[in-house]
Amino acid sequence: MKKKLRSQPLFVSLLLLCLLFCLTQPSLLEAAVKTPHGSYDVVVAGGGIGGIAAAIQAARLGVSVLVVEPSDWIGGQAIAAGVSTMDDLSRLRSGIYLEFISRLKERYDLRGKSMGTCYWDPRTVAFEPSLGQKVLYEMIEETRSTPSHKLDLLLSTSVTQVKLEGKTVTGVTLHGAEGSHKVACHVLIDATEYGDVLPLAKADYRLGNSVTPFIDPEAMIQDITWVAILQRYPNGVPNALRPSLPLPGYELAQRNYESYVTKDGKDFKGVYPVELPVNFVSHNAYRGLPDSSSFWTYDGTPSNWPYITKTGVNWGNDYPGKYGWQGNRGLPAAYIEDLTLRKEIEREAFLKTLHFIYYMQNDLGESWSVADDEYHHPQIPSVAEGLPADWLEIARRMPPIPYVRESRRVVGVHTLTSAELLRNSLSYRDGQTNHEFSDAIAIGGYILDLHGADTDADMEWELGERAASSQLNRPRGPFQVPLRILLPKDKEGLLAAEKNLSMSRLTAGALRLQPICMMVGQAAGALAALSVQNGLPLRDVPPVRVHSVLLDAGVVLSLCKYSDVPPEHPYYKSVQLVNLYSLLDPLEPPHAPSYNISDLDDPVLAMAIIKGHDKGVFGVDEMITQTEMVQMMERAREASRTTLGQVPPIGSKPDRFISRGVFAKALCQTFDFDAPEEAAPSKAKKGRGKREKAPQPRPRKSSFFTPSEHPSAPAVELLSAKGILDLYKTERAFRYGHPVTRGEAAEMLMKAMAAAQLPEKAK
Repeated sequence: MKKKLRSQPLFVSLLLLCLLFCLTQPSLLEAAVKTPHGSYDVVVAGGGIGGIAAAIQAARLGVSVLVVEPSDWIGGQAIAAGVSTMDDLSRLRSGIYLEFISRLKERYDLRGKSMGTCYWDPRTVAFEPSLGQKVLYEMIEETRSTPSHKLDLLLSTSVTQVKLEGKTVTGVTLHGAEGSHKVACHVLIDATEYGDVLPLAKADYRLGNSVTPFIDPEAMIQDITWVAILQRYPNGVPNALRPSLPLPGYELAQRNYESYVTKDGKDFKGVYPVELPVNFVSHNAYRGLPDSSSFWTYDGTPSNWPYITKTGVNWGNDYPGKYGWQGNRGLPAAYIEDLTLRKEIEREAFLKTLHFIYYMQNDLGESWSVADDEYHHPQIPSVAEGLPADWLEIARRMPPIPYVRESRRVVGVHTLTSAELLRNSLSYRDGQTNHEFSDAIAIGGYILDLHGADTDADMEWELGERAASSQLNRPRGPFQVPLRILLPKDKEGLLAAEKNLSMSRLTAGALRLQPICMMVGQAAGALAALSVQNGLPLRDVPPVRVHSVLLDAGVVLSLCKYSDVPPEHPYYKSVQLVNLYSLLDPLEPPHAPSYNISDLDDPVLAMAIIKGHDKGVFGVDEMITQTEMVQMMERAREASRTTLGQVPPIGSKPDRFISRGVFAKALCQTFDFDAPEEAAPSKAKKGRGKREKAPQPRPRKSSFFTPSEHPSAPAVELLSAKGILDLYKTERAFRYGHPVTRGEAAEMLMKAMAAAQLPEKAK
């Protein structure tokens, strides 16, 4: 039973409500299994924010999934590590990430509380880790509630071996409290915090600025942080959460913290870089969290900062931080490779945060300590072994894992650099055109943020990266994540889905954040499921099929916005694919400016939005011509990766408007859909100088249109049966001669691309 050390203020009603809620919810432990089955379609190593997203998405598509999490908490960096202040500067929230925070918002709305409590700004998103974990378990249980969805979870268990047949992953060996188990799988997703599966799978990877097989243990990587969730105790801190003596090494930590926060420190004025040291109120507003234990509410508005009663410590407690490691900024790569050194470093990071708690209580004189309603470990964590007795209750209430910013990174079929990320972010900005990734799976927005290990000597020069690149290549707007960086270069049946993507160190500084990891995980789960269901190697699954799943799941993929195709428009999803694959040029592209992505109030961006320059005009209701139709079909066929079919020629009337009947026949021809006999001229017999008269088509009944003798009726029948003509479903009779609009063409092509047949040899 969780021991509550809080004194007894007037929280009775709230506690009763919380008790009632808990009694009506499934136990978190009930969601975990103790013994796995012998085989799963997909195994996800790591139950972090990306791993859980991958598992849920794959299970929702109907494949069997096992998640293996080394700790006893799920949620990774966003929950188990305590970094529950979301780093989503793009604010383009979609897909499973939007679903997650929307569920959280419903909970907080019922409690009358705001989630906009961090980063000194009410437009942000933050939540309590314990509530975040409950919502993830709720999503897991709802996924399981459908009989066809199989999703198992093993806690306190790790992947210790990967079985390979040639270069293909076929299974794993697991080890946990219940012993060892061998599990077969079709796809293994590495969503661990360290990229620990990559070496087990013998996949090439990067670490620091080195690459296998020549990993340099002295190459530098970013600092780690052991976060703490703090809470104000208005009636005094309980004795068990207020240690009497500092820990050894406190003097050095004290000097460090005096440079960040003091009693008489400065108020944060909304200007970056932050002028240090700040006062305790400004410190708390940086990582402020909602507080479910309090009747009061607040948000990130400056006038509310003094009333914040719960916050995270993730500022000034990076390890090793400002004093560095043996004269260098950051940590050595050996931290990742050497498990003994990893434990030693994580112990020091843990102690550094404990030093802050003592500094806060004694030097700052604050009535704060670790929150007693977030984490609680029945056993003393191994990282806290040997601590004095009056520190043990604090140790029990610390997050179970550290915040690890940099892991191994797979060597993939493509390695994303900061220069590519910058170019992508400039799509439709400053007069530039479409630089979107055709295989985009997520949109994020962040700076190239390295915590240490940021000198020229630490960069990957072979990838064109330098220390100056962090500023020169800083994204100038939201950017996309391409699917190809999830795929290892030399292994099949393996995917990366966390901070271990195929990217440079600087690029990882922008892609390592919680929202991006969650959306990348969702895409990895979709790709894994499609691979299993279609019997295709991962790299042979066309990205457009992953796009189809993600768009149906509400993921926003394109950077381009149109005033005539808002999110609620019926063709919003298909127009995004038009942008990704450049199927059609817009009538008027956006004329947005580049801007400082770290500034939510950038005046340049604000003025562009006011003037409507951030949106273009697609021309959704304009009619398409023969030339445009042929262009669209050529590019759509290429994107579908089918080798079947043939795009019709432009012909002698390139500017004629295309009718629905003509478009339907062209679709069948382009994708080689098995259309029945049509009224096309037959080939002339040998020795005859003229063709025989074409047979007349018989009236056929389509899925939902009235029968017709029109020459295009067979094609319409076939396409309607495949769902490609669902946009016309409300019409009783198909209007063969009615012109096709750009929006209608986009919608039909989107469905045709997903339905295109792959050649047998690819399967």
